[in-house]
Amino acid sequence: MSHGDFQRCDVPPPASIQRSVAKRQAEFLAGRLCAREALQRLDHLHCIPAIGEDRAPVWPGHISGSITHSTGHAAAIVGHKAQWRGLGMDLEHLLTVERAERLAGEILTADELQRMAALPREQHALLVTLTFSVKESLFKALYPIVHKRFYFEHAEVLEWSAAGKVRLRLLTDLSQEWKHGKELEGQFVVQGEQLLSLVAISAW
Repeated sequence: MSHGDFQRCDVPPPASIQRSVAKRQAEFLAGRLCAREALQRLDHLHCIPAIGEDRAPVWPGHISGSITHSTGHAAAIVGHKAQWRGLGMDLEHLLTVERAERLAGEILTADELQRMAALPREQHALLVTLTFSVKESLFKALYPIVHKRFYFEHAEVLEWSAAGKVRLRLLTDLSQEWKHGKELEGQFVVQGEQLLSLVAISAW
Protein backbone atom coordinates (compact mmCIF):
# COMPACT_ATOMS: atom_id res chain seq x y z
CA MET A 1 0.00 0.00 0.00
CA SER A 2 1.44 3.38 -1.01
CA HIS A 3 0.27 6.92 -1.69
CA GLY A 4 0.48 6.06 -5.38
CA ASP A 5 -2.38 3.59 -4.97
CA PHE A 6 -4.69 6.49 -4.09
CA GLN A 7 -3.52 8.44 -7.14
CA ARG A 8 -4.00 5.48 -9.47
CA CYS A 9 -7.54 4.97 -8.17
CA ASP A 10 -8.30 8.73 -8.27
CA VAL A 11 -9.21 8.72 -4.57
CA PRO A 12 -7.77 11.70 -2.64
CA PRO A 13 -6.71 10.50 0.85
CA PRO A 14 -7.84 12.74 3.74
CA ALA A 15 -5.09 13.99 6.05
CA SER A 16 -6.13 11.61 8.82
CA ILE A 17 -5.76 8.65 6.46
CA GLN A 18 -2.38 9.84 5.17
CA ARG A 19 -1.12 9.67 8.76
CA SER A 20 -2.52 6.19 9.39
CA VAL A 21 -0.87 2.78 9.02
CA ALA A 22 -0.89 0.93 5.69
CA LYS A 23 -3.65 -1.48 6.76
CA ARG A 24 -6.01 1.39 7.59
CA GLN A 25 -5.13 3.15 4.32
CA ALA A 26 -5.90 -0.02 2.34
CA GLU A 27 -9.23 -0.48 4.14
CA PHE A 28 -10.19 3.14 3.52
CA LEU A 29 -9.29 2.94 -0.17
CA ALA A 30 -11.17 -0.33 -0.70
CA GLY A 31 -14.26 0.99 1.07
CA ARG A 32 -14.28 4.22 -0.92
CA LEU A 33 -13.88 2.34 -4.20
CA CYS A 34 -16.92 0.24 -3.27
CA ALA A 35 -18.84 3.40 -2.39
CA ARG A 36 -17.92 5.08 -5.68
CA GLU A 37 -19.05 2.02 -7.64
CA ALA A 38 -22.32 1.84 -5.67
CA LEU A 39 -23.09 5.52 -6.32
CA GLN A 40 -22.27 5.08 -10.00
CA ARG A 41 -24.65 2.14 -10.28
CA LEU A 42 -27.45 3.86 -8.36
CA ASP A 43 -27.38 7.37 -9.81
CA HIS A 44 -24.47 7.57 -12.27
CA LEU A 45 -22.68 9.72 -9.68
CA HIS A 46 -18.90 9.89 -9.77
CA CYS A 47 -17.91 10.93 -6.28
CA ILE A 48 -16.16 9.68 -3.16
CA PRO A 49 -17.77 10.21 0.27
CA ALA A 50 -15.58 12.41 2.46
CA ILE A 51 -15.01 11.78 6.18
CA GLY A 52 -17.20 13.93 8.41
CA GLU A 53 -16.20 15.45 11.75
CA ASP A 54 -17.91 12.46 13.41
CA ARG A 55 -15.77 10.16 11.20
CA ALA A 56 -18.85 8.92 9.32
CA PRO A 57 -18.98 9.03 5.50
CA VAL A 58 -20.52 12.21 4.05
CA TRP A 59 -22.97 11.13 1.34
CA PRO A 60 -24.72 13.30 -1.26
CA GLY A 61 -27.77 14.97 0.29
CA HIS A 62 -30.34 12.67 -1.30
CA ILE A 63 -28.42 9.47 -0.53
CA SER A 64 -28.28 7.10 2.44
CA GLY A 65 -25.34 4.76 2.58
CA SER A 66 -22.91 2.66 4.55
CA ILE A 67 -19.35 1.39 4.09
CA THR A 68 -17.71 -1.57 5.81
CA HIS A 69 -14.46 -3.51 5.64
CA SER A 70 -12.90 -6.47 7.44
CA THR A 71 -9.87 -8.73 6.92
CA GLY A 72 -9.28 -8.11 3.24
CA HIS A 73 -12.89 -7.49 2.22
CA ALA A 74 -14.87 -4.28 1.72
CA ALA A 75 -18.44 -3.43 0.77
CA ALA A 76 -20.78 -0.45 0.41
CA ILE A 77 -24.51 0.01 0.07
CA VAL A 78 -26.42 3.11 -1.05
CA GLY A 79 -30.03 4.05 -1.62
CA HIS A 80 -32.22 7.08 -2.16
CA LYS A 81 -33.37 8.77 1.05
CA ALA A 82 -36.84 8.93 -0.45
CA GLN A 83 -36.86 5.14 -0.03
CA TRP A 84 -34.36 4.48 2.77
CA ARG A 85 -33.93 6.87 5.68
CA GLY A 86 -30.99 4.93 7.03
CA LEU A 87 -28.73 2.12 5.85
CA GLY A 88 -26.22 0.36 8.06
CA MET A 89 -23.97 -2.50 6.99
CA ASP A 90 -21.18 -4.24 8.88
CA LEU A 91 -18.76 -7.00 7.93
CA GLU A 92 -16.98 -9.06 10.58
CA HIS A 93 -14.65 -12.05 10.66
CA LEU A 94 -16.31 -14.81 12.67
CA LEU A 95 -14.95 -15.05 16.20
CA THR A 96 -13.66 -18.28 17.65
CA VAL A 97 -15.75 -19.79 20.44
CA GLU A 98 -13.10 -18.93 23.03
CA ARG A 99 -12.77 -15.29 21.94
CA ALA A 100 -16.54 -14.92 21.66
CA GLU A 101 -17.01 -16.11 25.22
CA ARG A 102 -14.32 -13.70 26.46
CA LEU A 103 -15.94 -10.74 24.68
CA ALA A 104 -19.56 -11.64 25.38
CA GLY A 105 -19.75 -9.57 28.57
CA GLU A 106 -18.67 -6.43 26.68
CA ILE A 107 -21.07 -6.88 23.76
CA LEU A 108 -24.16 -8.62 25.13
CA THR A 109 -26.69 -7.29 27.63
CA ALA A 110 -27.67 -9.33 30.68
CA ASP A 111 -30.73 -10.69 28.87
CA GLU A 112 -28.66 -11.53 25.79
CA LEU A 113 -26.17 -13.39 27.99
CA GLN A 114 -29.01 -15.43 29.44
CA ARG A 115 -30.22 -16.32 25.96
CA MET A 116 -26.69 -17.28 24.95
CA ALA A 117 -26.40 -19.60 27.95
CA ALA A 118 -29.42 -21.52 26.68
CA LEU A 119 -27.75 -22.21 23.31
CA PRO A 120 -25.38 -25.05 22.46
CA ARG A 121 -21.77 -23.91 22.93
CA GLU A 122 -21.01 -24.35 19.22
CA GLN A 123 -23.45 -21.48 18.47
CA HIS A 124 -21.81 -18.99 20.86
CA ALA A 125 -19.29 -17.71 18.31
CA LEU A 126 -21.97 -17.02 15.73
CA LEU A 127 -24.24 -15.35 18.28
CA VAL A 128 -21.59 -12.99 19.65
CA THR A 129 -20.27 -12.11 16.18
CA LEU A 130 -23.81 -11.52 14.93
CA THR A 131 -24.76 -9.41 17.95
CA PHE A 132 -21.64 -7.25 17.58
CA SER A 133 -22.15 -6.83 13.85
CA VAL A 134 -25.86 -6.10 13.82
CA LYS A 135 -25.48 -3.52 16.61
CA GLU A 136 -22.79 -1.83 14.52
CA SER A 137 -25.18 -1.85 11.55
CA LEU A 138 -27.95 -0.45 13.75
CA PHE A 139 -25.71 2.42 14.83
CA LYS A 140 -24.70 3.20 11.25
CA ALA A 141 -28.35 3.22 10.14
CA LEU A 142 -29.71 5.30 13.03
CA TYR A 143 -26.92 7.78 13.75
CA PRO A 144 -27.57 9.93 10.64
CA ILE A 145 -31.22 10.12 11.73
CA VAL A 146 -30.90 10.78 15.48
CA HIS A 147 -27.43 12.42 15.52
CA LYS A 148 -26.80 10.80 18.89
CA ARG A 149 -24.22 8.20 19.80
CA PHE A 150 -25.24 4.98 21.51
CA TYR A 151 -23.44 1.81 22.46
CA PHE A 152 -23.76 -1.97 22.73
CA GLU A 153 -25.77 -1.80 25.96
CA HIS A 154 -28.38 0.46 24.34
CA ALA A 155 -29.84 -2.22 22.06
CA GLU A 156 -30.48 -5.95 22.25
CA VAL A 157 -30.99 -8.82 19.85
CA LEU A 158 -34.34 -10.39 20.70
CA GLU A 159 -34.19 -13.27 18.25
CA TRP A 160 -32.46 -14.46 15.10
CA SER A 161 -32.97 -17.26 12.65
CA ALA A 162 -30.80 -19.46 10.46
CA ALA A 163 -32.62 -17.86 7.51
CA GLY A 164 -30.75 -14.61 8.24
CA LYS A 165 -33.41 -12.57 10.02
CA VAL A 166 -32.71 -10.60 13.21
CA ARG A 167 -35.06 -8.69 15.51
CA LEU A 168 -33.62 -5.88 17.64
CA ARG A 169 -34.96 -3.59 20.34
CA LEU A 170 -33.70 -0.22 21.55
CA LEU A 171 -32.97 0.04 25.27
CA THR A 172 -32.61 3.82 25.38
CA ASP A 173 -34.37 6.96 24.10
CA LEU A 174 -32.58 8.44 21.10
CA SER A 175 -35.28 10.85 19.88
CA GLN A 176 -39.03 11.42 20.04
CA GLU A 177 -39.43 8.76 17.36
CA TRP A 178 -36.71 6.32 18.39
CA LYS A 179 -37.51 5.46 21.99
CA HIS A 180 -36.78 2.66 24.44
CA GLY A 181 -38.70 -0.43 23.31
CA LYS A 182 -38.73 0.42 19.60
CA GLU A 183 -38.13 -2.73 17.55
CA LEU A 184 -36.36 -3.07 14.22
CA GLU A 185 -35.44 -5.86 11.87
CA GLY A 186 -32.07 -6.70 10.40
CA GLN A 187 -30.58 -9.26 8.09
CA PHE A 188 -27.36 -11.23 8.03
CA VAL A 189 -25.51 -13.78 5.94
CA VAL A 190 -22.46 -15.93 6.66
CA GLN A 191 -20.06 -16.73 3.83
CA GLY A 192 -16.96 -18.67 4.74
CA GLU A 193 -15.44 -16.97 7.77
CA GLN A 194 -17.24 -13.64 7.21
CA LEU A 195 -20.55 -12.40 8.59
CA LEU A 196 -22.30 -9.49 6.86
CA SER A 197 -25.21 -7.73 8.56
CA LEU A 198 -27.62 -5.06 7.35
CA VAL A 199 -30.15 -2.77 8.99
CA ALA A 200 -32.28 -0.83 6.49
CA ILE A 201 -34.76 1.77 7.74
CA SER A 202 -37.52 2.42 5.24
CA ALA A 203 -38.81 5.91 4.53
CA TRP A 204 -42.36 4.56 4.46
